[in-house]
Amino acid sequence: MRPNIAIDGPAGAGKSTVARLVAQKLGLVYIDTGAMYRALTWKALTLKLPFTEEVLATLAQNTLITFAQDCQGGPQKIFCDGTDVTQEIREPLVTHWVSVLSSYGEVRQELTRLQQKAASSGGVVMDGRDIGTTVLPDAPFKFFLTASLEERSRRRHQELVNKGNQVTLAEIERDIAARDLADQSREIAPLAVAEDAIVIDTTELSIEEVASLIVEKYQQEVQ
Repeated sequence: MRPNIAIDGPAGAGKSTVARLVAQKLGLVYIDTGAMYRALTWKALTLKLPFTEEVLATLAQNTLITFAQDCQGGPQKIFCDGTDVTQEIREPLVTHWVSVLSSYGEVRQELTRLQQKAASSGGVVMDGRDIGTTVLPDAPFKFFLTASLEERSRRRHQELVNKGNQVTLAEIERDIAARDLADQSREIAPLAVAEDAIVIDTTELSIEEVASLIVEKYQQEVQ
């Protein structure tokens, strides 16, 4: 069984893009856990459900979230109950509400169970905010990516502008700062650096450089 890789970090640190590239380089399976929380948030907003723990936990138990790729190394798509929501889950409204949904213990418990099941056969690169500490605490390879608030805001702003969203950099910076606070202060599985994780500051590094550091570490120990 090939070892799993856990990659954690705050919003905008580049972890999803890096994880996807690492999986491609090593021939592993990429699982974007943040997209799972976003997909569930999108469904709740679409159904106009109240954002209470009981309602959202029930929703999680009755929602099918799947991933698919058209080809090896191609872009990954996420489906919620069979509907392609790859683009919709990145909308600002989803970003605003996902922190509320992800703060509920019963919701996290259900999605954590699904994530652990997906990684049970090994050979998975999984990114999120509590992978190395909660979801895959026994993963032999753990990395925590970080970057300055300014750089993370710039990246997210550019990403949204490229997709046609009309948002200001100041708005994005406020949203990310609020998300950081919510993620770090929640009682259930808060954003934290695992004791045995390697911390990588990506502020001055390219996606390729960060991915190469992780791939090199993996290949050094997995022969």
